[in-house]
Amino acid sequence: MKSSIMDDPKKKEITKKRHFSFRINIFFFITFLLFSILIVRLAILQFVQAKDLKAAENTNTNQTTSIAPIRGNIYDSTKSPLAYTIPVQSLFFRIEPGQQNKDEVIALAQRLKVDVFDKYAKPNSVSPTPEEIVLAMDLGYDINKNKVKDPSYYWVPRRIKADLSKEEMAYLLEHRDEFKWLEVTEESIRTYELDDDNNKTTIATHLVGYLKSFSTQTAKDIYKDSPNSEEYLNTENVGFDGIERLYQDELRGKNGSRKYPVNAAMKIIGRAEVTAPIKGNNLYLSINKDIQKATERMLEEHIKYLRSPSHANDLYMKTGMKASSGFAVAMEVDTGRVVTMANYPDYDANAWTGGISPNIYKEIGTYISNGSIMTAKAKYPDEKENAKHPSSIVFMGSTIKPLSVLIGLKEKLFGPYETYYDSGSFSFGKGGSSTISNSGKAAYGPINASSSIEHSSNTYMSAKVGIPFYLKYGGETPKVTAKWAEYLAKFGMGVKTGSGLPGEFAGSNDFIKNAQKDSYQSAMVYASWGQNEKTTTLQLAQYTATLASRGKRMKPLFVDEIRDYQGELVKKVEPEVIQDSSSEFSKEDWNVIIHGMKSGAEGIEELPFNVARKTGTSTQAVSGGTVENAVFIAFAPVENPKLAVAVVVPEGGFGRYGASPIAAKIFEAYDAANDGILTKLGGGKRPW
Repeated sequence: MKSSIMDDPKKKEITKKRHFSFRINIFFFITFLLFSILIVRLAILQFVQAKDLKAAENTNTNQTTSIAPIRGNIYDSTKSPLAYTIPVQSLFFRIEPGQQNKDEVIALAQRLKVDVFDKYAKPNSVSPTPEEIVLAMDLGYDINKNKVKDPSYYWVPRRIKADLSKEEMAYLLEHRDEFKWLEVTEESIRTYELDDDNNKTTIATHLVGYLKSFSTQTAKDIYKDSPNSEEYLNTENVGFDGIERLYQDELRGKNGSRKYPVNAAMKIIGRAEVTAPIKGNNLYLSINKDIQKATERMLEEHIKYLRSPSHANDLYMKTGMKASSGFAVAMEVDTGRVVTMANYPDYDANAWTGGISPNIYKEIGTYISNGSIMTAKAKYPDEKENAKHPSSIVFMGSTIKPLSVLIGLKEKLFGPYETYYDSGSFSFGKGGSSTISNSGKAAYGPINASSSIEHSSNTYMSAKVGIPFYLKYGGETPKVTAKWAEYLAKFGMGVKTGSGLPGEFAGSNDFIKNAQKDSYQSAMVYASWGQNEKTTTLQLAQYTATLASRGKRMKPLFVDEIRDYQGELVKKVEPEVIQDSSSEFSKEDWNVIIHGMKSGAEGIEELPFNVARKTGTSTQAVSGGTVENAVFIAFAPVENPKLAVAVVVPEGGFGRYGASPIAAKIFEAYDAANDGILTKLGGGKRPW
């Protein structure tokens, strides 16, 4: 019976239909369920996640930040470092999604301080506090206050600490999963070489210069016309003075970059792709470290010697007892290479690293400038006292006399061996109303062109150069001024030296001012013996080298060569003649003036070679009265000139005592540093 029922075709059909209907119902139910889910999902996308998804359309983008390059080094001529860049590892914080939890960020800052900085920082280094760390993160709040502002920018990593120790880096790397949003990146710090004998100062401080942040308005003004300034970063330091500024583009190198993936909120969402920057070129200066140190040391020691109370009753030395500053430049005659440029007082240029403190700036502010090419002076207690002292820019004094005689010979105002009787004074003006005299009212009797230089006769210069030149070129007209300035410019006075150093002063000519105060005749008389022209020490050195070369004015050079960071030569700096006036003056005229450059000069006679020199005592009016500045020029050896030296000591008194001993030490140092070259070229000491 059972079998017949199971075999009933109708019943089998009914069963099949029921199964089919069930499957259809299941299918439609599942379809309905999926469709419902889809509808709900679309609704969520449309009404709940639309804003986020709209932003997500722009998620696949990158934000690039530049990496400042490592600055090139500065070496002296012997390849000793003067300024160099030290690579350091710095800790940075990235703004990323998921940092809304203020407590988590604060906990990170506190752990950095306690577990990393306090335990593993370099000895004597200063680590940021948790409060400072949170502020550096720039998330818009600090530990003690509520949210105060929006972050200034999202995609630029924030520096938390520079110059990490190896132990700090090791700990951070070992626990990198616990220190979210942090990365260690290489940066650099500029360091200036300290003088071994005086670790409070650096070497060639004023010439090398210093760096300051490009973020300042002053920096932007300095580099506004630089073709590469658009690459500079506000976070980097740029040259502000000296060689650092003059060779900024060569030293700087080329930017690198970090490319971060960011979301629509400009928050970093992944690791950076880094393109390394190209290191800057290295400079090899003409400055010799040993000569520079000897010059700096002698400036300091001699100025302290001049100030000794024991000189109070010494007729010659007491005029230099107020000396507080000094400047010296030595320049090779044939090449124009400057082997030393020294200022006293000087300072430690490392004070600029990381930003100079107000207290240090207040202390050194009056002599930060390079007094060898611009105005500078030692620090005095207040402005009133400051006005009583001259700056580094002083009158040439008697150092102009070789040129005055050369001009007189060229203009045929007198003959080379013509005699003039020096009575010790000379009167001029209407009815002889004005009278000048020699130093100490000395009378030299019969003298000629050469001996007038040797004796430094003011009366000879006035009578044989000043008055005749005044009469020949127009008398009471500006023509006499223009002609005199034309001659001086051939030797570098009243014009820039061509060095290119930033801020260089072209000197000044007080001729017109003095003429308006008195007369053109009076101004010309005083100009003939150096009381009209104010010069820089570098100008005096260039002038001296031009006399030594008999008319070739060389461009002062401070860099011998430029090499890239791999040592490959980029540029060799060649000597450059700015102006050649040698043919304008006869050989006899040159012989006459050089033969007269035998002024008495302390320390010079002891040298084992002949030195042509001229002392000067530059008289200058300041608010406190009249002061006397020591000025000195010299070149050696006379027979084959190689080195020209100029020294200026404001308030140093007589050039013979206040400046000459410094120059003698420079010649000694140069000879020693160059295997006795001055002694060899001079062939030993002999009459000349």
